[in-house]
Parts: sequence; structure tokens; C-alpha cells
Amino acid sequence: MERSEAFELLGKYVEGDVVLKHSLSVESSMRQMARFYGEDIEKFGLAGLLHDIDYEKFPETHPHSGTPILREAGVPEDIVSAILGHATESPRDTLMAKALFAVDELSSFVTACALMRPSRSYDDLEVSSVNKKLKSKGFARGVDRELIDIGASELGLDKDLLIMEVIKGLRTREKELTLLGYSTL
Repeated sequence: MERSEAFELLGKYVEGDVVLKHSLSVESSMRQMARFYGEDIEKFGLAGLLHDIDYEKFPETHPHSGTPILREAGVPEDIVSAILGHATESPRDTLMAKALFAVDELSSFVTACALMRPSRSYDDLEVSSVNKKLKSKGFARGVDRELIDIGASELGLDKDLLIMEVIKGLRTREKELTLLGYSTL
């Protein structure tokens, strides 16, 4: 499946700006994780882009309701499996699944950190700033910090390194997305 096809499919199920921006940010982070690990950038990106395809319409059964949608659209099974793995009760037995779980919450958190900066940009965001905000329980309360720790642990990465990779991915992709008329911010 090409990215353009995946984006069109996502548009059939995601109407809200919040889920779209989140999907774009997780796609960006997943593309960076693929670069970091030497994996297929497009495949990892598709997993990130499509991971919340069913969230708006079927929040109670997410991500399981997305499985038939993805399979019917011809999404490769390893991507479908990784998407199922980003839910805490589903097994994460591939690098793609572990990476998706690790960057899902963190991508949202890093974006929130960038939006709080005077520049409203990822360009000047540092790992230390993200860590400082992680310690503030009142900041981005909806982000489960424990899941970020679990994700880094499952990948065997130091949390600071994971944060840096997410920032790098968001920086890189934000420029490309802006040219396409979209943004993660």
C-alpha cells in the first residue's frame, strides 16, 4: 500500500483535526524509528499513520475495530499486527509493534512540549525540556507517562535516546508536511 492510499483511507474514518495531527506525528516518529533501526521507512510510517484509524468511530473497541478495515484495504499483515500491538493488552512481538507502542504517547507529549515553546516549533526543543515536562504531572495530563517508560524499556532504549529520536522525526517530517499543507502542530 502506498502512503497516498493510506492517507486516503485514513480520511474516510478520521474527521477530527486532533486525531489526524496525532496520526501524522506518530507516522513521523515511526519513520525516524525505522531510520534508527535500519528498517523499512515506508512500512513503519504506514503503521504510524493508520494506527488510530478506528479511534473516532469505535473508541471502545480500538484498535480491534480497525483490523477488518485495514485488512479489507489490503494493508500488509505485519502492519495490522503492529497496530494491534500498540494497545496495552495486545502482544508486541515485532520491532515495528514495539516502536509503535513506544512512540504513540511520546509523540503526543513531544508535540505538546513544542506547542508550549515561544517558537511553537520542534526546532529548538531539547530532551531536557521534554524530561522537565514529564515530571510535571499537571502538564499534558492525558499522556500516560508509565507507557512511555514501558515503551522505551521494551525497545531496550534509554528514554532520553527515544525522546531524541522522536524529536528528530518530528522536526524532519514537520517541514515536509508543511509543504503538503498539513502539520503535526
